[in-house]
Amino acid sequence: MEWEAAALVLSVRPYGEGSALVHLFSEEHGVSHGMVRGGTSRRQASLWQTGNLVMARWRARLADQLGTLTAEPVQCVAGRILDAPLQLEMVSSACALVDGALPQGEAHPELFMRLVRLLTLISVAPAPAPMGAYLRWESQLLAGLGYGLDLSDCAVTGAREDLVYVSPRSGHAVSQNGAGEWRDRLLPLPALMMNEAEDGTPEDWKNGLALTGHFLSRWVFGVRHQPLPAARERLVDYVQRLQAALPDKAVDPTQ
Repeated sequence: MEWEAAALVLSVRPYGEGSALVHLFSEEHGVSHGMVRGGTSRRQASLWQTGNLVMARWRARLADQLGTLTAEPVQCVAGRILDAPLQLEMVSSACALVDGALPQGEAHPELFMRLVRLLTLISVAPAPAPMGAYLRWESQLLAGLGYGLDLSDCAVTGAREDLVYVSPRSGHAVSQNGAGEWRDRLLPLPALMMNEAEDGTPEDWKNGLALTGHFLSRWVFGVRHQPLPAARERLVDYVQRLQAALPDKAVDPTQ
């Protein structure tokens, strides 16, 4: 069994003596696992970095075995954002979500292309950090897994204007007028979730992460009795620190 394809590096960890266990995401083969001989060596370490796009070659005797991997670089994402901690957290979070949410070997071509576009955006134009695009990508991930949010109209009134909340049970938008006495139980809906021209503020990012995180936890990871990935929680913590610092002084969200 052998294949060659463009693939994103989702995660890397030491494996045995000097080797690495790598999780990849490709258009045709979905999430795949493989062992890279010498993957932790100085010569190869820069290639096997989370978020990098590589031309990978996977080989195994049987399809369900742990294959061996070799690769050549296509796009180095991690190396371009080493001095941008928020962007690094975004890349790590996105890759960890895909790694944890998708079954091994199941093709998701649209999700693959969306992740390639997101990581390219983060690395090519890293400042300001495209958190609006990231949050919309998390919503698209939910939709791609069959758990899309319905942000088209109000679940109570049917109105398409002034949508500012989301029901934590149904994932359906709720308008200001439709919220009524239940507004304190609803999740805030930042405008950036519906408008690609908006990137929002750290407060919007915090609310957006709480929104998508609720449904990722409930509908994707919760059903497997798993917590959200640690990388995703680190992104939440970073954004919360940015938001908390705003009353005292201006914060550069690229730092």
